[in-house]
Amino acid sequence: MLALLLAAATVSTDFDGGNLGRIERLSPTHFRLALKGQKDQDGRNRQANWYYFRVDNATPGTEMRLDLVDLPGEYNYKPNRGAVTRDTPAVLSHDRKTWRHITAFEYDTSGPTMTLKVTPERSTFWVAHTPPYTNEHLEALRKQPGKHEAVIGKTVQGRPLYLWTIGDGPKTAWLMFRQHAWESGSSWAGDGAVRALLADASLRQGITWKIFPLCDPDGVTHGGVRFNVNGYDLNRNWDVSDPAKMPEIAAQRGAIDTWISSGRTIDFFLSLHNTETGEYLEGPPGTAHQEFATRLFGLLKAGTTFAPTRELFFAETTTTAGMKGRMNVVQGLHARHRIPAFLMEQRISHNPKLGRLPAIEDRVRFGKELVEAIAKALQ
Repeated sequence: MLALLLAAATVSTDFDGGNLGRIERLSPTHFRLALKGQKDQDGRNRQANWYYFRVDNATPGTEMRLDLVDLPGEYNYKPNRGAVTRDTPAVLSHDRKTWRHITAFEYDTSGPTMTLKVTPERSTFWVAHTPPYTNEHLEALRKQPGKHEAVIGKTVQGRPLYLWTIGDGPKTAWLMFRQHAWESGSSWAGDGAVRALLADASLRQGITWKIFPLCDPDGVTHGGVRFNVNGYDLNRNWDVSDPAKMPEIAAQRGAIDTWISSGRTIDFFLSLHNTETGEYLEGPPGTAHQEFATRLFGLLKAGTTFAPTRELFFAETTTTAGMKGRMNVVQGLHARHRIPAFLMEQRISHNPKLGRLPAIEDRVRFGKELVEAIAKALQ
């Protein structure tokens, strides 16, 4: 547990998904909070996309200043200023159920440093990068009837990896959520998608839905970013096989291999992600699935809150030429099975269709819109 007594207040991360680095007191109401971040197996590609902490014994009505530091890192071996910017304000909650964006903040580019200004309504409050979706939320979704659940493997730390099946039609659509632990919006959308599929029989007509609901439960528990506990990116190693170091990928790929070897096909595959300011749909390499991709892209633009920052495009064969362990799931599945696999990114910053920053209810609604668009494209 990280905790530091600051006069009457404490800052801690001793709960599911909590994470910070160094905690310092500057005054009784001013804290410097370093983001722990996460590096890959080679000590590269540091990402500091996640923070989640609790403040106890605060004085209601008295402003607190929270400086977030240690933000810079690397992405695909290229240095950057970090994922926490003026475009990605934090969220705050007094009950861990209702979250709102913190609109009072300062962003200093010289650090960079993000300073949050919080005037709490109660003595305890929580702050996070985005509204958290933890393993506790997943357990609540697991209780919903109407789906078949299989445990396809376990994580490095022994947590179960689930594959859910909804419907039994001749066409199959596979959905993958939360390859990267920080991308909680992916899980909120996945939650909305699953509930919509269970509630609406028309979405199951002629389609079997196969769903990986949460691909990195270890990372979600520890407040990770994008690497498993051995440091491997769960969306950058789909061209290698190492069940000991990357049991998550091995289990997911194994489930897909088993499905195909049984004589079934995959008509559509999608992995949903979050990013800071970009929003797009990435199709598989080549042009074999271009007609379907164009149809789906049009349905998403017309009938959902998907607001792309670039036009539909098709993936290269790898994210980093000349290196193993750099294929994302789209590239890896296409190379292995020629599957029509897609990857979607949704921004956590201002959404022009919404006219504001996205909230939990927006992600849940998008999950419903997403499966409606996919079903229409397939049917």
